[in-house]
Amino acid sequence: MILDAIDESEAQRILESPDLLAIGARADEARRQMHGTRTTFVRVLEVHVDAVPAALPDRLSAGEFRILGRPRSLSAAVASVRAAVTLASGVPVTGFCLADVRTLEGAPLGAVCDALRDAGLEAIAETEVDGLASDASAVVRQVRSCGIALTRLIVRSLLPADRVATIVRARALQDEIGGFRVFAPLPRNSSFSAPSTGYDDVKLVAMARLLATNIESIQVDWPLYGPKLAQFALTVGADDVDGVAAVDPGTLGTRRSPIEEIRGNIRSAGLDPVERNARFEVIG
Repeated sequence: MILDAIDESEAQRILESPDLLAIGARADEARRQMHGTRTTFVRVLEVHVDAVPAALPDRLSAGEFRILGRPRSLSAAVASVRAAVTLASGVPVTGFCLADVRTLEGAPLGAVCDALRDAGLEAIAETEVDGLASDASAVVRQVRSCGIALTRLIVRSLLPADRVATIVRARALQDEIGGFRVFAPLPRNSSFSAPSTGYDDVKLVAMARLLATNIESIQVDWPLYGPKLAQFALTVGADDVDGVAAVDPGTLGTRRSPIEEIRGNIRSAGLDPVERNARFEVIG
């Protein structure tokens, strides 16, 4: 049986508590009740919307091609998707954030999504919890009705005072419309006025696992937060790792390749690594 979600008052107490061991153990229990020792990860090839390469790099193995950046126009977005799909040769192509897509060129959202879908885009890469408008549910439903998946919730920026409210918003959105597979609660952008510490970050991961029990997976970003923090996050509630390098430079030997590094880090945490793709299909 999955543990009941904590309430907002308890979530705030977790963030204020110095007892990281007790907090982490509780979140790990919830994570293990949901997933056991299964820990998924995805290797991502990131390409910029304005600079999709003409050819693939050597020693590439990806479960997702992800287009980054805000497109200048709908035609530029469509062109980048088509170029990425040609390169991907069947690997799922995702791209953009929901906020950028819905305001692209002033075109109706349905028309934008239809054009991106027809070009081969499978999913919007990022739905920003902190950037959602009051009509978020309707927007998500419209995008999905066009055949484009929305499965990943992220946080762009986060002030300490907003931490609980942001996780609550993610939980509420999932309650209302469902369909989100992963939630990455650690912000993509650091606050210059109130920077977090690694101690704060792991407590936030633990709190997110205990507060948003209706979202299947809590995700941590491998390159953004670093292998060590990512590994620790897996012991305090996280169960999915994003952004593992898809290209092996081949300079450090097989045992230091990205795939062996992520597998080794997961196993060292007492967990079982499972490689997936952007469709959440097991591929390794």
